[in-house]
Amino acid sequence: PTGSLLYPYGPPQGDETNPKLDDGTSEAIALSVPFTFYGKTYQTVFVNNNGVISFDEPVRQYTPDPFPLADGRPFVTPFWADVDNVLGGDIFYRQTTDPVLLEDISQHITQYFPEKPFTATWALVATWDNVAYYGSTSEKGNTFQAVLTTDSKMFYIILNYGNIQWTTGAASDGDAETGLGGTPAHAGFNSGDDTNFYNIPGSQTDAIINITTTSNVKVPGRWVFRVDDFQVTGVDTPQLENNCWL
Repeated sequence: PTGSLLYPYGPPQGDETNPKLDDGTSEAIALSVPFTFYGKTYQTVFVNNNGVISFDEPVRQYTPDPFPLADGRPFVTPFWADVDNVLGGDIFYRQTTDPVLLEDISQHITQYFPEKPFTATWALVATWDNVAYYGSTSEKGNTFQAVLTTDSKMFYIILNYGNIQWTTGAASDGDAETGLGGTPAHAGFNSGDDTNFYNIPGSQTDAIINITTTSNVKVPGRWVFRVDDFQVTGVDTPQLENNCWL
């Protein structure tokens, strides 16, 4: 079913909801557990409507740039594109120490990275639920999620893709009817330096619409990264060959 990879989200889970505002963001989120990203520790994040979780400063930019970014902004982007939650959809987030959720996260990460057993003590879950694109004349919506988690020693980010129906907003030269073309969405990580970054295959190409079928942990639609001292788990080549990425 759509969204089966996603961890539970929404108001019943105690989530906050972002304002309905094109290029809007959450308020500054003071992390109850500081998060280490590429060797730097941050206490504040923003969940930005345009598919970006940023450290220290919000991001309102709607057309993605390739990584590494020249201006050194540190952020993770599950799907950086011109989301318009006024036209449709919601952006939710919460910090959580819920034992049931943390057990699920711990089991998953230990399964993907068995050499370093992991017991999550905290997570930030941000979910873009059936969000529309800027200028849309269609009913298309995208659902995706980013999870930041730690055991206070190791820091991981999980990206989950439930349903991706569009890649581009109209102000990024996309087609208003199809949500395709122009400068398509970008997925990946930018550390803030010139050497540590990762672009998920297909970023800023039409192929990014297939991100629900790709993975680096053999679970189509899920990408998982250890990010304290950045390590990219090898892309699952057989998965990508089947989906004509190569």
